[in-house]
Amino acid sequence: MTLTDSVLVGEVRPLPVLYSFRRCPYAMRARLAIVASGMKVEIREIVLRNKPEHMLSLSPKGTVPVLWLTDGTVLEQSLDVMKWALGLSDRNDLMKLSVDERVGAEQIVAVLDGEFKHHLDRYKYPERYSAKEEGFDRMSHRSAGVEILRGWSDRIAAQGHLVCDRLTWVDLAALPFVRQFRIPEPEWFDSLPEIAALSKRLAEFVVSPWFEAAMVKLEPWKPGDAAIVFPK
Repeated sequence: MTLTDSVLVGEVRPLPVLYSFRRCPYAMRARLAIVASGMKVEIREIVLRNKPEHMLSLSPKGTVPVLWLTDGTVLEQSLDVMKWALGLSDRNDLMKLSVDERVGAEQIVAVLDGEFKHHLDRYKYPERYSAKEEGFDRMSHRSAGVEILRGWSDRIAAQGHLVCDRLTWVDLAALPFVRQFRIPEPEWFDSLPEIAALSKRLAEFVVSPWFEAAMVKLEPWKPGDAAIVFPK
């Protein structure tokens, strides 16, 4: 998507602008890719209940991340932001995959953003769905989520990471959502032997320098604020 000139009037931006929300896993994986790439952006932390008018003019869907490039292009999907950052600078070969690995990566991400996200939302936020979905059962969604995680954990146990024997962009895309699944019942999650390898990988991930850099706490942005460069 490219903005009309009217939206660009008065804007002088030496860096791309990233609208983000610290706790959103979609925004997390976008920030992680930017950290991994070494690219710099201007970051603007939002408040979900009071979204900036400028962000909504860029992307009326109103979800983060939103990346506004210096040529006026707007990236509205987290995977597009990841691929933009790593496409410009992939210092750690996160995108370097064989043909077969690329197929496996796309399959994992399809399940992650589809079936797994469906069960994650209903397990983590049952109040959003219990009244409007007939026969709603939170625990069935928890169980379905664990079955998906079991498959990913088996892959990690066998080869070290989700796609192959080294870290790839898919790990950065998936682990923020695995972290979300752990949040409602962390002790229960950590006790599951069938996902032990995945649980160990998650524990390592959340204390990594990349995650620490991606999870910096910021005050909500408002028009007129000085630009904040991300990552520091």
